[in-house]
Amino acid sequence: MEQQFDAVLTGSDTPVEGVATALDLAGYSSAYEFKAIDETIHLVIGRNPQGKWERVAGTEPYFAGWVDELAEQAGNTTPMV
Repeated sequence: MEQQFDAVLTGSDTPVEGVATALDLAGYSSAYEFKAIDETIHLVIGRNPQGKWERVAGTEPYFAGWVDELAEQAGNTTPMV
């Protein structure tokens, strides 16, 4: 079963609600994919070998702060059942 949780990213006008899913991504110790419910944002982040979270892929443009927002939520959530 995939680990998923509800996530919210700060949008330019309003918060953007979506679902984040844990990924098994080569080269990263942890990785998550965020998909907005309204399909406006797609973001993939991964923790590199140095332990730093970075953007791997996603829609353009994007806010650099989204990486930290999603990483923080991933560390503070309980998976959806």
